[in-house]
Order: sequence, then C-alpha cells, then structure tokens
Amino acid sequence: MSTAIAVPSAASSPRSTLTLLFAGFVLTGISTVIVGPILPVFISRWALDDSQAGLFFTVQFAASLGGVLLSGMLTSRWGFRPALILGYLAISFGLGMLNAPAHTIALVATAFFGGGYGLVIPGTNLFVAESAGARNAALLNYLNFAWGIGAVSCSPLILLALKYQFLPGLLITFASVSGVLTLAFLFVPFATAKRADPAAAAAETSTLPALWITIALAALFFIYVGMETSIGGWAAEHAKRMVNGASLITTLAPMFFYLGLTTGRGLAPIALLRIRENMLVFAALAIASLGTAIVIASNTLPVALSGVAIAGFGCASIYPILIAWFSRWYGAAARGLGSIMFSLASLGGAAVPWLVGFVSTQAGSLRIGLLVPLFSALLMIVLLLLLRRQTAA
Repeated sequence: MSTAIAVPSAASSPRSTLTLLFAGFVLTGISTVIVGPILPVFISRWALDDSQAGLFFTVQFAASLGGVLLSGMLTSRWGFRPALILGYLAISFGLGMLNAPAHTIALVATAFFGGGYGLVIPGTNLFVAESAGARNAALLNYLNFAWGIGAVSCSPLILLALKYQFLPGLLITFASVSGVLTLAFLFVPFATAKRADPAAAAAETSTLPALWITIALAALFFIYVGMETSIGGWAAEHAKRMVNGASLITTLAPMFFYLGLTTGRGLAPIALLRIRENMLVFAALAIASLGTAIVIASNTLPVALSGVAIAGFGCASIYPILIAWFSRWYGAAARGLGSIMFSLASLGGAAVPWLVGFVSTQAGSLRIGLLVPLFSALLMIVLLLLLRRQTAA
C-alpha cells in the first residue's frame, strides 16, 4: 500500500521549531568549515603534505555522506526529529575531540562531526522548504544565511583561540552548544504531515521531471558543494603560502570567502524579487568563476583575498536555489529522493577538495590545484544551459 506525505503549511510549522532550526544552522556552519582554518595547524603539527591534508576533507564529507543516507532512512520512517537529535549529538562528540594529540584521533573526530551535519542538513533544508511553499527559495537563502553566520565566525574564533591558547576550550564550548541543541530537539514540536490522497500522489508521481533532468540536477549538487568546499577549505593554506608562513590574515582567509557568501545570501531574497531564479544562478556562477580566477592569478595577498570574497559572493545563492528547485519539482517525492541528492552533495565535498590537493601535489603548485573549482564552475554553467527550459518554468 502506497502513501504520500503532504507538504505542511507554513502555519503548521511552529515558530519555535523554525527558530531552533535556524540557530542550529549557525553551529552547522561552524562545523562544516572548521577544517579550513584549523588545517594549517594540523599540517604543522604532523608535517602533512597536501594529499594527507586533503584527507581531512575526504573523511569529513565521506562521513557526511553516511549521515545523509542515515538521515533519509530516519526521516522517511520517523520524521525529522530523530535525525536532528543524532546529528547534533555526533557534532558534539566530534568537535569535542577535534584538538587531539594524535592524527588518527583528529580524523575520527572529523568523521563524527561530518556525519553529524550530514544528518542535520537534509532534514533542516527540506523541512524549511516544505514550510515556505512557493517562496521557498527566499526562505532557504535566509536559512543558509544563518549557516553563513557560523561559517564566517569560525575563522576569527579559531584565530583568537590560537592567539590566547584557548582552542580546547573553544571546541568544548561548540560541543556543549551542540549538546544543548540535542536536548532541545527532544521537545520542540514538529508539524505532523497528513497523508495525501493516493490518486493525487499517483498523479504527482507521473509528472515528475525526466530522468535526464534528475541526473543533471544531481550533478549540480555534486559539483557545487565540491567547488564551494574547495575554495573555502584551501583558502587559508593558499594565503599562508603566498606570504611564506601563517599569520593573522592568513588564518582569517576562509572568513573572506564565507563573508562574501553570507552577504550574498542576505541579499539574494531581495534580488529574487526582481530577477528570475535561473538568471540569478547564471550570474552567480559567472561571479564565482571570476573570483576563483582572481585567486589563481593574484600575486599579492590583498588581491587573493578579494578574489576569495568575490568567489564566496558568487557561490551565495546557488545551493539554496538548487534545493528550492528540487523541492518544487519533486514535491512529496523529494523526501525519498533527498537522500540521493544530499548524498551526492557530500560526495562532491569529499572528492573535489581532495582532488585539489592531489593535483597540487602532482603539479607542485596549489595554484594549479585551484583550477579544479574554476573548472567546476564552468561545468555547472554548461549543465544549467541544458536545464534552461526546466529552470525557467
């Protein structure tokens, strides 16, 4: 017997639940990007080469993939709550153990918080997308703006912690906040979705996009997250090499990327009042390509950091709009297919930053390695041209 879950209305989503989801996404932003600003510390501590350093991204996003798959199973059977509880519990363990004296333990800690936000991100995005209805692209940009607040604050917080030798205390603070969120999600109300009419569900299934559209959209999820993670994740190490050593400004390099990204997500809902979503994504990819090219070509640190910020600004609206399209095109089926799309996003985050490190090691130049995210942006433009009719609808 087949059943379908109806989309809950915005009114059925308690404000306290949405507020907690937005607050949780701030911490999720921190846990997603924390490897970037802390990576130079790990490279110096254990004398890692670029391939070994890139393994942190691979472990993080491979574990995130496992979290996404588990989230899909939990959500389809028991709703959003279990995945959120387990996710924030895993983030708490991972961040608490990250400043380990042993390389292996640090990798295990990375796997914990990677799996944790893999559990959290799909359900949070889909719940907010369902709650917002036709305006889901705007609300998803605001949700991911909250994620950006965490991402932007991560680098300066790590910098201050290193300066005042408070890194263990900072990580324990993050872990404690995640523990509080774990407890909070035990009690906040979630809207109970009603079962849809079977005939209506069958009609909706028959109107799902063609297989090639699904494949192209899945490729966009994979490539985008890989591109974003590569630029933000390698920014600190690239800046460090430009000045031949770590400093205040090199540690803050990822902040410039996420500051640009967060600013763009704050402005995107305003832009969407005047610009169609597909045109905004094309413009965003052009800006991201320009920023990445500036980073690669720059010879001075200020120019490189400007390029990092421009790339972040370009990346801002892409992922929320991809999720909005996915939720809108697939309706109730998005819950079942969500594990596939978000899994591919995690795979992109695992594979592409590692590829940057691999190419850098083989070529002897991180600049050459950063051609990987530039090529990724150009490839996304080609895929969007193939989807132009669907995205314009």
